[in-house]
Amino acid sequence: MSPHYPFTLTPLPYDYKALEPYIDEKTMYLHHDKHLQTYINNLNATLKDYPALHRWSLEQLLYYSDRLPESIRVSVERNGGGVYNHMLFFANLAPNKTQANTIPTGALLQAIQADFGSWDNFKQQFKTHSLTVFGSGYTWLAACERGKVHIVNTKNQETLLKQNLFPVMLLDVWEHAYYLKHYNVRADYIDNWFGVVNIKQAQENYAACRLNAL
Repeated sequence: MSPHYPFTLTPLPYDYKALEPYIDEKTMYLHHDKHLQTYINNLNATLKDYPALHRWSLEQLLYYSDRLPESIRVSVERNGGGVYNHMLFFANLAPNKTQANTIPTGALLQAIQADFGSWDNFKQQFKTHSLTVFGSGYTWLAACERGKVHIVNTKNQETLLKQNLFPVMLLDVWEHAYYLKHYNVRADYIDNWFGVVNIKQAQENYAACRLNAL
C-alpha cells in the first residue's frame, strides 16, 4: 500500500484459496478485494479535497485524528481504521504448514508464558475474549512499551494507536470475515484462525515493538 494519499490496495501475499480449509477462498476474495477496497476508496474520497493531509501517513491520520477538520474526522477514523486493521489482519495470516499452526518461540513465547502461563492457556483466553466482542470488532494480542502482552478488544474499526499499544496479532470478528463458511458460529472461526495465524509474523511484530520502545 502507498504510504500516503492516494492509498492503494496491496495484493495478498498468498492465493485466496491458500488458507483453506480454515478460511474459504470466497471469503478471502470478498473480504480483501471488496470490503478492504471499499474502505480505501472511502478514505481517498474523504481526503481528496484536503491537500494539506495528502502527505500524512495512515498512522498519522489515525493517531492525530483530533487535529483533523471536524467535517472529515469520523470518516477518517472509520475508513482509515478499516484500512489499518485489515492490512494488519491479512499480513498476520499464512497458509497452513508454512508459518502457521506452530507455537511461538523466543521472546514472544516468554512474554506469553509470563502473562498467560502457556500457549494453550493464551489461546483459550484469546478465544474467550473474542467471543465477548459484541457486534463487530477485533481481538488483539498487543504489547506495551515494556514488552508485557495484553489481550485487547476493540469495537468496529477502532485501532490501538491512541492506546500506545503495539499490535502483535489480531483477529477480525466482523461477521463478513467468517459468515460464508462458519455462519454465525464464531467459536469455530476462532479455532480455525489459529490454524492459519502467521506465528513468524507475530514474532517479528513483537520484536519490532521492543525495538520501537527502546
